[in-house]
Amino acid sequence: MDGGEKKTVKRRSQERVLQRDPERTRAAILEAATREFAENGMGGARVDAIAERAGTNKRMLYHYFGDKEQVYLHVLEEAYVGIRTAERELHIGDRSPEEGIAELALFTWRYFLKHPEFLSLLGTENLHRARWLRQSVRLKELHSHLIVELTEVLDRGKKAGVFIAVADPLNVYLTIASLGYFYISNQYTLSTIFGRDLQEKDNLDAWERHIVHVTLASIKA
Repeated sequence: MDGGEKKTVKRRSQERVLQRDPERTRAAILEAATREFAENGMGGARVDAIAERAGTNKRMLYHYFGDKEQVYLHVLEEAYVGIRTAERELHIGDRSPEEGIAELALFTWRYFLKHPEFLSLLGTENLHRARWLRQSVRLKELHSHLIVELTEVLDRGKKAGVFIAVADPLNVYLTIASLGYFYISNQYTLSTIFGRDLQEKDNLDAWERHIVHVTLASIKA
């Protein structure tokens, strides 16, 4: 049996296993689709490639998710669910105002570093002007919790005289997210232009401290 035949036998065996386990099949397809969309964008991603990565076939993919656009929407939703769920576990409202903001800044930066596929999906969705994001009621509900908790932290800081009265929760989050997103999304071009390897640990650690400093300095009274 040559290499091609062995791959075919292995794939068919994987397909039989997945067909007997719907949850596992769904998870495998989502994981494979996340990689495919992150690497190739909406336009370049192929259903055949997703099915092959997942060890299943197109028929199963269509059965669970429908067409390619629906697969992408599910991937996008799961990506946001991941970061929003992790944010909830921070409980920034249980900390002092300054500690809460600093912890959110640290978390966001580290999450971006650990999940570059999330940033790739954001880039794809922005290229399409949030066409699929606007279709998801689920994501709008997820985002509301973050703003509510961030607002409460800022309000406590304002009452304590720690933060300026005009500190806006959305602006604070945009400051944190943009500082992390720009660095990671442009690290290769910036490293080349300025002759400094932005992927080196010392540079990453320095930028982490910078994000916290800039975020807090922008709202301190």
